[in-house]
Amino acid sequence: MKLGIIISQTNPETNWNALRLANFAIKEGDEVKIFLVGEGVEYEASNSEKFNIQEQVVEFLKSENAKILACGTCLKSRNQEATNTCPMSSMKDLYELVQESDKILTF
Repeated sequence: MKLGIIISQTNPETNWNALRLANFAIKEGDEVKIFLVGEGVEYEASNSEKFNIQEQVVEFLKSENAKILACGTCLKSRNQEATNTCPMSSMKDLYELVQESDKILTF
């Protein structure tokens, strides 16, 4: 299955659970793409000992079936630079993610 996950918030527990689900789906053999939009591009700032988002991201990106994309406009509006874990992307990429995915989940 091709799973698309859209993260649009900074709530640490919610984002941690979204990433845990993404990692579980990868282990089940699925292809997973995560698109960060709005506040979602700030997802790493809410990393904590209790909700170790960074650990989930590192595990996720080990797979060839995993990809993270981030809204370039949202990054620019926050004066935030693109990184490996928050790479600049576009609405076209979000559209393609929606178009090609079997299921879309939003967090």
